[in-house]
Amino acid sequence: MTDSKKGVLVIILTYTLWGFMPIFWKQIDHVPADEILAGRIIWSFLLTLGFILLLNGGRQLWLDLKMLWASKKKFFLLMLASFLISANWFLYVYAVSEGRIVETSLGYYINPLISMLLGALFLKEKLSPAIKIAFLLAATGVLILTFSFGSLPWLALGMAFSFAFYGLIKKTIRLDALRGLAIETLFVFPIAIAYYVYLMSIDRVSFLQIGLTTDVLLIASGLVTALPLLLFAIGAPLIPLYMIGFLQYIAPSLMLLIGVFIYGEAFDAVDLISFSLIWSALILFTSSKFLEARSIRKANRKISA
Repeated sequence: MTDSKKGVLVIILTYTLWGFMPIFWKQIDHVPADEILAGRIIWSFLLTLGFILLLNGGRQLWLDLKMLWASKKKFFLLMLASFLISANWFLYVYAVSEGRIVETSLGYYINPLISMLLGALFLKEKLSPAIKIAFLLAATGVLILTFSFGSLPWLALGMAFSFAFYGLIKKTIRLDALRGLAIETLFVFPIAIAYYVYLMSIDRVSFLQIGLTTDVLLIASGLVTALPLLLFAIGAPLIPLYMIGFLQYIAPSLMLLIGVFIYGEAFDAVDLISFSLIWSALILFTSSKFLEARSIRKANRKISA
């Protein structure tokens, strides 16, 4: 099997795991979202650190920390990224526990378009006419949903913007995915520990209080967080970026199907119209990136010839 095929299979597995994630979080929806977030941070850090040490990566992790500290701007930017991804995790878990899985899928559908907008605003990346039209289509879909709900779909927008800004920061700081996760969770690890102590002090903690199944699932939240990132780090270098962009829609599509067909969330005609506009935007967006990548490859072949 070629590296390219391996990469495609690994990335498909990665996004499939992310797509089925709501089923995992539903198993512990009796635990408040704030405690799940604190536990997810704690166990993600401990399990990721343990895995890094198992692979003899402790020295490289220390060098990464020294490199970041040498550039205070990068250090504090990554700290900001850790707060953004923590906010994203909280909104996602909260949405699932509140029976709003369809809204999570909306957030991850519109995320790539918001990322492109941020790239244009902050990195001065040029937006092609196709991408501008795609953004307008998606914005129209969100506006229709807003009028339908009677309020902004703030959970979807919060997830999309927090992840887009997180991605913007990560684009400027090159770190190994596993060690990057360890460092990001290290920044918020003391806060998570302190919050757990606070929950214990007011007798509002679920860990070690409800049952073994809940305890195992809370610990497993660290593995559920780290494993897809590790797979992504393995698969992403093996395939082109446009292919990753196309495959990423596996996750929100699975979330949407799970929300509607497994947990019976509402999806009426207005939702269908709105999502159809967003899907059309994504088809246009992905097609334009595919054609752009193909034209670059052709130009490179002519130069090399």
